[in-house]
Amino acid sequence: MPALDRTDRRILDVLQRNGRMSMTELGEKIGLSTSPCAERVKRMERNGVITGYHARVAPQALGRSLLVFVEITLAQKSGEVFDRVRRELLGMPEVMECHLVSGSFDYLVKARLHNMSEYRDLLGDILKKVSVPAQSHSYVVMEEVKETSFIPTLGD
Repeated sequence: MPALDRTDRRILDVLQRNGRMSMTELGEKIGLSTSPCAERVKRMERNGVITGYHARVAPQALGRSLLVFVEITLAQKSGEVFDRVRRELLGMPEVMECHLVSGSFDYLVKARLHNMSEYRDLLGDILKKVSVPAQSHSYVVMEEVKETSFIPTLGD
């Protein structure tokens, strides 16, 4: 990754808060004219620093108010097993996030679902498709205290 200067970081800070802002407005906020501001944004997009622009959707609007985290512990571990698990979990649309982690379990999965019945089906699918014996521990979220995709850019 290329090094980011203070101006790049300010651009990222502002765009994370409002990705629909025009380049003119962005330039005004950070103290650059439109052209150099747009050049910096394009460079960061080209270099993979900015990976996309997204709409945040209220899960309740789609009937997906059940948020579940699942720890998965595999009985066998190898590169081949990790690759198979990865492929299977990537193909499950209900799985919003999946992380291979170090510690007392192997994967942490985050899923948004309609109800507990759908969760039961998803868990069954995961355990069936991982292709090695596995254990799971689940955590159903009772209250979402904070959820953000904002990454602090300033003050580093």
